[in-house]
Amino acid sequence: MPMPLWWGHVNKRVFNPLTIARGKSPVLTHVGRVSGATYRTPLDAHPVDGGYLFILVYGSRSDWVQNVLAAGGARLQVDGREVELSAPRLVGEDEAFRALADEVARPPRMLRITEFLRLDVATG
Repeated sequence: MPMPLWWGHVNKRVFNPLTIARGKSPVLTHVGRVSGATYRTPLDAHPVDGGYLFILVYGSRSDWVQNVLAAGGARLQVDGREVELSAPRLVGEDEAFRALADEVARPPRMLRITEFLRLDVATG
């Protein structure tokens, strides 16, 4: 079971701005599917072959996930550079765990997270 959505609202309003201000975490820039506004969301971005994998701690119904799926991509600020990402798709834990080379990146089983978002690095 993913984290409760109410905790996500706390993160969005309180902790995300502080994390972005520190400038050390990867930040995903995406466009609101309804508002058209640009949003910046700090996330753990796990590099995988040809792209990045995101562990959906709050599930696939999170606003940022729905925004990225609707837009067909996003930009990721990571390691001092900006990467254009495309072809977002939800993947299950089998595919995600095969892609994650690092066992440490896997979420603890007690969280029962079964959804992941994978994006490819855009070419051209």
